[in-house]
Amino acid sequence: MKQFYVLTTGGTMEKVYSEQRGVVENRTSKIDRYLRMLRLPDSEICVQPLMNKDSLEMTAEDRAQICAQIKAILPDGAPIVLTHGTDTMVETGKVIEAAFADLKVPVILTGAMTPLGFEGSDGLQNLTESLIAARLLGPGVFVVFHGQVFPVSKVRKDKDKATFVRV
Repeated sequence: MKQFYVLTTGGTMEKVYSEQRGVVENRTSKIDRYLRMLRLPDSEICVQPLMNKDSLEMTAEDRAQICAQIKAILPDGAPIVLTHGTDTMVETGKVIEAAFADLKVPVILTGAMTPLGFEGSDGLQNLTESLIAARLLGPGVFVVFHGQVFPVSKVRKDKDKATFVRV
């Protein structure tokens, strides 16, 4: 049985439509529901919701909380997938990379341009690809998005193309 951690922070991937407010917003984590849709017979996935916010609202304290949780689970030796909003995903990844210079597992950041459950969502694809990458990649901090893997120090969000690109 292969163990994985999925840490959730919100972002577009986890947004829902609020009929009362007429906006798309972060409320509660819904990753568990989508992981149950996947066939992962040899995987033990431990989901740990950390927060549920748009990445533009992410603070230094939030990033410190993410790093503290990573530090707490690193002794287990299991790969880590972090769902995160795309606007500041790379910034958070670089904070993680700086905090953990001697990683022994891959830490993968992923998210979505369109929320899980919305027509045309890329969220489930990115989540699935992140779990595959977590099996195959060596230690380091990576962004996995739209069928591509990038070291966090060599990627940026391209808003015009609505994806991530190598720098």
